[in-house]
Order: sequence, then structure tokens, then C-alpha cells
Amino acid sequence: MGTSFYTPEELKSLGFKSIGKNVLISRKASIYSPELIEIGDNVRIDDFCILSGKIKLGSFIHIAAGSFLFAGEAGITMEDFSCVSGRVCVYAISDDYSGQYMTNPMVPMKYRNVISGHVLIKKHALVGAGSVILPGVTIGTGAAVGSMSLVNKDVPDWTIVVGIPAKPLKERKKDLLELEKQLRKELGLR
Repeated sequence: MGTSFYTPEELKSLGFKSIGKNVLISRKASIYSPELIEIGDNVRIDDFCILSGKIKLGSFIHIAAGSFLFAGEAGITMEDFSCVSGRVCVYAISDDYSGQYMTNPMVPMKYRNVISGHVLIKKHALVGAGSVILPGVTIGTGAAVGSMSLVNKDVPDWTIVVGIPAKPLKERKKDLLELEKQLRKELGLR
């Protein structure tokens, strides 16, 4: 691994709310408000990622290069075995772009309308490269979001969605559940 990732001692010194074992965070990632971020075991966060706000990451998670999680106070949760591919943007907060309000963080709040809603990426869900997840969305257990999709509504469990806006394509296979059982047994996990 060399010096590409923070050492366990350095990770502890960053001040996360909690941090598990075997966590790899690139030195080129940007972490804002680490005291609001919880990280489980076996998590990897690659180069040029931004994590900001109230974030809870389970175990066996990968956040690929150039992905952004903007959680604010609403929060983003990624459950075990979920992942986001490169250049994914997850927004739990966003400005109102209707034109009724001004936008951007340099404008006083009384002139803005900030939209927020907790984003939940459930167990075994994955988000393809270049996709955007908007505030308040839940991506169901085992669901898959195809590359370059815009997710503005909840995604049902075990459903593959694609497009702008994302629409159901087909059901996803559940074979990976047996593989999870084998992995847990091999590692002595429940």
C-alpha cells in the first residue's frame, strides 16, 4: 500500500466519530467534519473523493475515485456490501433550482431554499459510474443503478434502474447472498 492511504494511527488522529478495522482512505480524499462520520470495517475510499457531513458507512464498502458524498445534517447511510463507482455524486442536500430562490452557499440562507433528505444506500446496492443520487432517495437492498443515471426516486429492492431519470430495467439476481454467507463463514463473521 505504501503511503497512498492513511495509516491506522493517522486515521484515528483525524477524529472520526468511529472507525473500524482495515479501513483504507486515500491521502488525496477530502474529509469534512470527520466527527460526524462513522466508518465500519473493510472500507476503501479512493483518490479525489469528498465526504462531507453526517455519513454512516457500514462494512465491506468501496467508494471509487472522484465520488462525492454531500450529506449535510440530513445524512447519507451506506449499508454493508454497498458501493459507488467512480464519479458518483450523492446529495442529501441541494439548493432549489426553480428560480424562486437564490442558490449557492455564499448567499444568505434567508434568500435560499435548501432541500434536504436522508439518502440510504441499502445492503448489496451499487451505483454505477457518473450517476447522481438526489436528496431523500433510498436505493433498495440489492438494487443496481446503471452508469450515468439520475436517481430522483426510491429504487425498489433487487431492481436494476438506468437512465435520466432512472427507470426500472429488470430484476437483479440474488446469487450474491450465498457468496456473502460463504465470505462470512470464511472470515468467522455472523
